Amino acid sequence: MLSEHALALAEFQRLLAKPGVSVLSQKLGSPAPTYIQQLRVPRAKVYVIDAHGPRPATEALVAAIHKRYKQAYLLFVRENFDRKQAFSLLRLGAKGLLSYADTKHQLARALQAVARGGFWVPRELLSSFVDSVLRSGRRRPGSNWSAQLSARETQVLDELLGNMSNKEIAAKLKISERTVKFHVSNVLSKFGVGRRADLIVLCHQQGPQ
Repeated sequence: MLSEHALALAEFQRLLAKPGVSVLSQKLGSPAPTYIQQLRVPRAKVYVIDAHGPRPATEALVAAIHKRYKQAYLLFVRENFDRKQAFSLLRLGAKGLLSYADTKHQLARALQAVARGGFWVPRELLSSFVDSVLRSGRRRPGSNWSAQLSARETQVLDELLGNMSNKEIAAKLKISERTVKFHVSNVLSKFGVGRRADLIVLCHQQGPQ
């Protein structure tokens, strides 16, 4: 857990004081990017980042984390998220966005979801971001990203990223909707997500930009 505010860190630790949860907290100093780049953050699977600071500092912090721990998941908290702020953080690789007001009841569940590789993002913001990704056309995964899929699953993935329905995929690939549903379930499972929207966001974050 990373924040400039000691009281915020103490409150987050209190909310996560549960069996099986190990919490390391670190108070940040100057928000200057040069300071952040030199910061030695502890290794963790999930980083809960207090993102109320200026964008350059947040970007530098994320870059510092990913430089050392490429597989780390990021959950951001702040007073609130408008579309511009949310989209910016999702492009940086955010798995979770949580307002201060929602941390009391949702932080533990959000942390669990993110630790499993899923997303915890308000539905309206996630839907808007998916729409922006689809409009941009930047939705194709890299070759290594889909290497774990069978040839048919790769075909289904390509159509999923085009936001096609099961019925539309079945017609295009000339297979039954039941078979499409089976392949869709497998694709989502292999990438550790539960929804098509999550898959599109994940592709945008990990695929070529």
